[in-house]
Amino acid sequence: MVEAPPSLTAVIVAAGRGTRAGGDVPKQWQWIAGRSVVDWSVSRFAAHPAGIGIVLVIHPEDDAMLGALDLPQGLRVVHGGADRAASVRAGLAACGTGIVLIHDVARPCVPEAVISAVIEGVRTHGAAAPAVPVTDALWRGATSVEGTEDRDGLWRAQTPQGFDLKAIVAAHEAFDGLPADDVEVARAAGIDVTIVTGDEANLKITGPQDFARAEALLKGDTMDIRVGNGFDVHRFGPGGQVWLCGVSVPHDRGLQGHSDADVGLHTVTDAIYGALAEGDIGRHFPPSDPQWKGAQSHIFLTHAVEMAAERGFVISNADLTLMCERPKIGPVSGAMRARLAELLRIEVGRVSVKATTTERLGFTGREEGIAAMATVTLVAR
Repeated sequence: MVEAPPSLTAVIVAAGRGTRAGGDVPKQWQWIAGRSVVDWSVSRFAAHPAGIGIVLVIHPEDDAMLGALDLPQGLRVVHGGADRAASVRAGLAACGTGIVLIHDVARPCVPEAVISAVIEGVRTHGAAAPAVPVTDALWRGATSVEGTEDRDGLWRAQTPQGFDLKAIVAAHEAFDGLPADDVEVARAAGIDVTIVTGDEANLKITGPQDFARAEALLKGDTMDIRVGNGFDVHRFGPGGQVWLCGVSVPHDRGLQGHSDADVGLHTVTDAIYGALAEGDIGRHFPPSDPQWKGAQSHIFLTHAVEMAAERGFVISNADLTLMCERPKIGPVSGAMRARLAELLRIEVGRVSVKATTTERLGFTGREEGIAAMATVTLVAR
């Protein structure tokens, strides 16, 4: 594999057995929101814009688990030891030089901002770790309250914890015992660790109930919302009606185009294609192709809707504005909304059809044609 960048490396510790979390396999190999915990944690660092090299520390018995992962290029895998400290030392030995971020794999929701804050904290102060302040009251006692503790100055520690690589390697070599985390190791060696702002979302999966919390966060984090815009123009010509949003509207002229020239449906169709980054109607239904001459425009819109569905999207809403002096849109806007909702496969309450004039200005003001613009929102299911 390609060598990790020597100046900035993340050691992700994933060699534990995680028995408190339940399940048939250790918690780091269990799946949440469509991916394993390991995969989520690795991806957080792989996607960081700082360009972080990654060392993944796993149990020797877990090599077969790697086959289910989409590992980033350059990631290195090493085997851990009998306890967390031994696993961290194994990961540190695989690093180059510079800054190292030591992260518990059981924190798959770590935000990019937390990682950035730790990196900046190490660069500025030599060592840094994220934490959130204790805000709840603290009690002492077994089955009943025996006393309270002052929470001022108390923090809940998180990872990644960042250090100068040489300094933390030397600190681990000198430490005797089983530390709670790497900050304890650093402090025992006289290293001052700066606290940076953590995040409540950076939870640690410990028990079975934590999986549901992490999944809710990860699903929200990966929500894919697309917005597309459409614009179209058709000129007037001979005819006795115009097609708008799939509705025949009586008029003393007709709209001209290769198909039925339904400027409303064309515009909404283009907005969907735009949200999908799939060009426009002309790309999918070329006007040079004679099979589309005189075609009803609902064919185009249905194609766009089905393409969105195949990509895993549903249409959240559509907003269409028609620009013309005549025909008057108000009397038929309800029928247009109903037909659009049917074609978009959504509720009428999610479809807006509006009309405006251009105050007798421009080609629409001269009643030479109709223009339309639309915005459509797609949401991943």
